[in-house]
Amino acid sequence: MNAPLGGLSIRIDGERLWRSLMDMAEVGATASGGCNRQALSDEDRIGRDLFCTWATEAGCEIRVDEMGNIFARRPGRDPSRAVILIGSHLDTQPTGGKFDGVYGVLSGLEVLRTLNACDAETNSPVEVVVWTNEEGARFTPAMNGSGVWAGVIDQAEAYAQRCVDGPSFREELNRIGYLGSHSASPFPIRAAFEVHIEQGPVLESEGKQIGVVTGVQGMRWYDLTVDGVPAHAGTTPMTMRRDPMQSVAQIISKISDQLEAIDSDARITFGVLHSEPMSRNTVPQRVRASVDLRHPNLATLDHMESLLRDLINDECKQRGTIATLDCIWDSPAITFDDNCVESVRAAAKRLNYRFLDIVSGAGHDSVYVSQVAPTAMIFVPCAGGLSHNEAESATADDLAAGCNVLLQAVLTIDELE
Repeated sequence: MNAPLGGLSIRIDGERLWRSLMDMAEVGATASGGCNRQALSDEDRIGRDLFCTWATEAGCEIRVDEMGNIFARRPGRDPSRAVILIGSHLDTQPTGGKFDGVYGVLSGLEVLRTLNACDAETNSPVEVVVWTNEEGARFTPAMNGSGVWAGVIDQAEAYAQRCVDGPSFREELNRIGYLGSHSASPFPIRAAFEVHIEQGPVLESEGKQIGVVTGVQGMRWYDLTVDGVPAHAGTTPMTMRRDPMQSVAQIISKISDQLEAIDSDARITFGVLHSEPMSRNTVPQRVRASVDLRHPNLATLDHMESLLRDLINDECKQRGTIATLDCIWDSPAITFDDNCVESVRAAAKRLNYRFLDIVSGAGHDSVYVSQVAPTAMIFVPCAGGLSHNEAESATADDLAAGCNVLLQAVLTIDELE
């Protein structure tokens, strides 16, 4: 691909991008230096309002769809051409950082601000999107804003999901004023880009500034429930117990060893454990656990699930417990569009940034977007690979580099016939 005519002379304003990130970080700021801006909370509303203010000041037309996804449009020379879409999310984990998601949104805004400052007119309209509930911290499943929009998740089911403190998704969307009237459905898109911190240690350990993301590994979420028999903790011998917690403990230990032996890409996480009754001196009657399986290869992911199910059956049979394993979310492995990926790779080369091709280990809205539009992602390093953590950190130089690659990739795609 050739560089867009005059495009290499255009650079984003790294200081302006950093200021925007720090201003947004004040919304839901935590005492430990992170952000708590969970989906459809009051803090999320304030963050959305701030983004809309900035986008309006940049001359954008704002529209909000029925899932609360926000689209800020900068017109192009030819309004009949399909849109170039840039974006990510503003919501965070309860103890989230300053950059996860929000960097992708504000990098999109910085691209528009840079085009404005240069008085540059693109051929295609360019839109920045804020996807709703990417994190899945307050409402399950994750990424349901982009998932409904892409036609993968049922809107009625998404609306009906309730958060831990009671209200439904639709009720909270309406309460914060972002229940939009536009249909949550795809429209013609020329290319879609999402820039993001890596959320892993590879770029930093390899001394690279840019990750050219070629795809996203497959991931599945499960609810594991193990039932046993409640008993007195002091009077019931260990050999006579039907203890679901012991079953879960053995399952966690053994499956971790089995998957470690598969290859270095295999991942399993037991993130949430809950026992009933919650009593110190009672053997639990029931234990619930969340399970997260991930691998870039579908066949291997299927094999991992099979190993897990067999192990659960064996352990529960041995201990006299009963288990169910329900898959509540299945996100297949994704390979991004060749042209979009090459536009990112070519931009990194032209700008003389150190880069490497990488597969994302985390889920992103681009997983769903890629099912209806040509898509690619750009990664930049984060300190220690740390994310979903208040100590999440990235340098201003790396963030600016990722945004400059984004700008050049957008201009390259825009110049294609």
